[in-house]
Amino acid sequence: MNLPASVTALLPEYVLTLTGVLIILIEAVLKPSTSRKPLGWLAIAGAAASGLIGFYQLRLGVITAFSGSIQVDAFSIFFHLLIGAVVVATLLGSLDYFNVHSGEYFALVLFGAVGMMLMTCSVELLMVFIGLEISSISTYILAGFHKGEGTSVESSIKYFLLGSFATAFFLYGIALAYGATGSTGIAAIAAGLGSSATPRMAFLALAMMLVGLGFKVSAAPFHLWTPDVYQGAPAPVVGLMSTAPKAAAFAVLLRITFCGFPAMQHRWSLLLWGLAALSMTIGNLGALKQTDVKRMLAYSSIAHAGYLLVAFSAFAPAGISAACFYTASYAAMNVGAFAVVTQVGGRKETLRSFEDYRGLAMRRPVLAALLAFFLLSLIGIPFTGGFFGKFYVFSAALQAGHVWLAVIGLINSGVACYYYLRLLSSVYTRPVESASATASAPAPAVSVPASIGLTLAAAATLMLGILPGHVLHMANYASTSLRTISAPAPPDAPSVGSVPLSNQPH
Repeated sequence: MNLPASVTALLPEYVLTLTGVLIILIEAVLKPSTSRKPLGWLAIAGAAASGLIGFYQLRLGVITAFSGSIQVDAFSIFFHLLIGAVVVATLLGSLDYFNVHSGEYFALVLFGAVGMMLMTCSVELLMVFIGLEISSISTYILAGFHKGEGTSVESSIKYFLLGSFATAFFLYGIALAYGATGSTGIAAIAAGLGSSATPRMAFLALAMMLVGLGFKVSAAPFHLWTPDVYQGAPAPVVGLMSTAPKAAAFAVLLRITFCGFPAMQHRWSLLLWGLAALSMTIGNLGALKQTDVKRMLAYSSIAHAGYLLVAFSAFAPAGISAACFYTASYAAMNVGAFAVVTQVGGRKETLRSFEDYRGLAMRRPVLAALLAFFLLSLIGIPFTGGFFGKFYVFSAALQAGHVWLAVIGLINSGVACYYYLRLLSSVYTRPVESASATASAPAPAVSVPASIGLTLAAAATLMLGILPGHVLHMANYASTSLRTISAPAPPDAPSVGSVPLSNQPH
């Protein structure tokens, strides 16, 4: 059946939107005592279906719609699949987490995913802005979903205020890009810069957009919100917001830099060089003195944003494929780490500090082993996704001649070993006799859906470490696809590309 391009291009977003609306309508007629768990399974089915649709879109080649503002290609589909996988794992891990308003939680997660997917397939900056707002509004609400706790409300307000400020920078950058080139389309901006006499305004536009996207990816010096928001937000929400929105923001950043401003790479590569070094250093040094597990992982996410920014200093296509692969590996291990934190702390998150994790291996050996595996992957130990992710990123930087940036990254990776292994030593240390009753009390068993989510995250982290070839091939193919952005098509032009997957370059 031949669907219109306007339907085919955004079919995953349509499925997620309809599923979220259906969940809200069903919850409105349910009795308060009725379980909302079936709504969670409906959300999981919708997220999984949106991912499967990506494989169908891949067979159609490049799809353009809405006057060329939407382009679905291998690059956007790569991130669609990644975002869908993160959403499924998050929903599985939090299916039994919320006692009240869980239907709203499931719907908000899906609506947030709609915005993230829209960001990855938009080649028009105003459409990127719309997707960014859809994603941000959902995560603002999710950050404060523990309505009765002051820290959760504080994190939501702080995230909203600072996020709105950063979004204003992004929007102002779009306005300056229009002033410099006469267009907000990424392909038109690239063409306009070739003949533009105002490169300073164009560079200022790019700098403004980098501020907005730097906030979303928690890159220093735009990271100040991250530790407080991660500490106060519910653990499963942090697992989502530390991976999927970052993946979408990095996808937008790759499109803007390598496709919209390739003529200015000598400028923005140096700027991102500095942001990468600053993020790695501040993130790792900030994590050294943390005693709260979630705050430590928050600073860790800042450092990993720096590792990923290292890829932007490399040349295409090596830098693009390295960034795509690292995003996938980071998503797998970070979602897994926060899934373990969710199960250890429970709904009230009573176990938060390193001291509370002391003796975890004796109380819950399987969770302790999984946490150890994810922490080792975050360090970059061989046979994990984190090792190959850092290997490809640093290799791309070395190929581009950025030796000192790779050295800074390796030194920071050594520094990170300290705080990861410090938590790991607490997990496998015998608890003292004066340990709190909360920490020593028997914990509830991990539910079946949460077990499935943890297994998927661990399997993905392991496969990316021992058999990375398939994902790396997809990342290379996504890189090839990214560098071809169609110009806006006239209304009567065909909207679906005729180049099938088998005939496109690998």
